[in-house]
Amino acid sequence: MHSTLIVARMSAHSADDVAELFTAFDETEMPHRMGTRRRQLFSYRGLYFHLQDFDAEDGGERIEGAKSDPRFVRISEDLKPYIEAYDPATWRSPADAMAKRFYEWSAR
Repeated sequence: MHSTLIVARMSAHSADDVAELFTAFDETEMPHRMGTRRRQLFSYRGLYFHLQDFDAEDGGERIEGAKSDPRFVRISEDLKPYIEAYDPATWRSPADAMAKRFYEWSAR
């Protein structure tokens, strides 16, 4: 399994709106098209964390392929009033907001 973690800014009162947008998005076939196995959203003191687990290492490639889908474009636009780049000066795409894993452990 492959995971990504996007870090951004979000006010706590936006959580319900963001969850509603993702609920509608995840009820389509888009998560399957992107290879998303699980999505979890977290907030903490003005920060937004978007954890996605993928079935395979090609999750990033599959997302790239889905970016032109109107549903992907729409959710990206719909999230703009709620989610802000962590560092607007360096943000060009969600890849610029992905945390880098530096340690992993799992039970065997």
